[in-house]
This record gives sequence, structure tokens and C-alpha cells, in this order.
Amino acid sequence: MKKAINRIFVILLASSVLLSCDAVKNANNKQKGAVIGATGGAVVGGVIGNNTGEGNTALGAIIGGVVGGTAGAIIGNKMDKQAKKIEEEIPGAEVERVGEGINVTFDENSGVYFATDKYNINDASQQTLNKLAGILKEYPNTNILVEGHTDSVGSESYNLTLSKNRAQAVTNYLVDKGISGSRFTTKWYGESQPKYDNSTTEGRAKNRRVEMAIIANEEMVENAKQQASEKEGNQN
Repeated sequence: MKKAINRIFVILLASSVLLSCDAVKNANNKQKGAVIGATGGAVVGGVIGNNTGEGNTALGAIIGGVVGGTAGAIIGNKMDKQAKKIEEEIPGAEVERVGEGINVTFDENSGVYFATDKYNINDASQQTLNKLAGILKEYPNTNILVEGHTDSVGSESYNLTLSKNRAQAVTNYLVDKGISGSRFTTKWYGESQPKYDNSTTEGRAKNRRVEMAIIANEEMVENAKQQASEKEGNQN
């Protein structure tokens, strides 16, 4: 799973404030979720949000919503399986497991892309989103944040509208494929959150992207807490 350098930086920054570096280094994804949550997910979420430029970025949403402890590890295990499924069925997507959630990025080279100045879902993007819809149906107890982003070509106001239209097009397509609209939150940021260098052709192509954060919904959290309580009770 490819990770952008800025994401690594903010995670390490948060970890240095609240966590033991050795504990994080030696943990797998679901263990990291448990450790982060147990030491104060809300504080970590604040640090992440401030360092990614916006309080409601995909990464901030994932980290800010961690449950932690045994319940967090249970959620992390389920997210591991879902992330693997996405990687297997949509090999072009950038899939990153963070804490107890999943960050999925689609750019022009990874399955969901738009023609210049367009926001309609083309045939190739439909194939990718059809696969994603199938996975989201298989794992129904999650909420999904969809974010639209652009490169820096054009005015800020134009790019903000374009990113809105593209994010909403993706959300609407998935809802039309049978995913409950109540699971979605849709946001757009125009050119304000570049992940790559806008001075290069490749960087601009990667910045024209749609990101998703997949996190546990209330039902998954409550079920995980119940399982954790039963597990801890059996150990006493």
C-alpha cells in the first residue's frame, strides 16, 4: 500500500505526542488502532486534522473516530479484511489502512477518473465503482466519507465547484448501485489539499482525485464493544 509522505509525517507526529514509538513500530494495523484509541483518539484526531490543513479531511475523520482498546482491535481486524478485498478487486486504487479505518484514493491512474472539466462517471470509472459497490455491500456496517480534489489549474472557485460535482457524482453513482445514502458524507476541497507537486504533469494528475474514508458505523462500534466486553469477562 503506497503512503504519501505527508501522511506518514502527521501520523508520526501524533504518535510522538501520545504513543510509545516502539509500540507503534512493532504493531500491525489492527494493533495500531487499539493503541491509538487507548491513548486518546480525540487528541490524536486533533493533531492529524491540524496538520493536514483541514479539520474534516479523510485522514482526520479516520483517526478522530477511533474507539481503541480491545474493541478497536476487533474493528481493525474487520477493516484489514475489507482493505485486502479492495486491493484485490481494484488493484489500481491506493489503499491505506490507518488506525481503525481505510483511506482509499482514486486518481487519474487508478480506476476512477474524469475527462478535463467533466464530472460524469465514464465507462472505465463505472467498472471500478461497480466493484467497490459490491465490497461496500459485503461490509455494510461502515460509514463512507467521499472527498473531491483538483489540481491548481484554473481559478479556486472553479476548482471548488468541479471538485464538488465530481465528489457528488461518485456518491450518487454508489447510491444508485444500492448503497444506502445514509452511509455517505460528501465533501469537496478544490485545489486546497494537494498531495503532490502541482508544478509537474504527473503531480497534477494525482491531485485530480477522489478520496474515501471508510470508518465503523455506530452498529459496528457497539458490536465490537460487546464482543470486547465478553472477551475480557472470559479472561477474568
